[in-house]
Amino acid sequence: MIATLIATLVEEDHAEDDGVLAPDDRLTCHVHGRWIHQCVSSPVHINPVTRHRWCRGCDSPLGVVVDELTGAVAMRCPRCGRGGSAATARLIAACRASIEARRAA
Repeated sequence: MIATLIATLVEEDHAEDDGVLAPDDRLTCHVHGRWIHQCVSSPVHINPVTRHRWCRGCDSPLGVVVDELTGAVAMRCPRCGRGGSAATARLIAACRASIEARRAA
């Protein structure tokens, strides 16, 4: 399983450097060296400019819930209950795909 994670990290690093993989579509995190769903709750993954895990209306980070058993991933503003954006939707999709990739490993 760890070998698969390391191989995926290296593959995604090269693909991102070559411009064929968008950072939002990574299944791994080059900062934490983990599957993205395992570290998405870190403050490193909050970006008010791009609206990754950020509620513009409340000026607040979105809370994260990841259920590895069911594959469910949710991100919501703790103040208004909304806060979604296209960037956060892509991050949720990447987390779900990351859960599946880890299961496959």
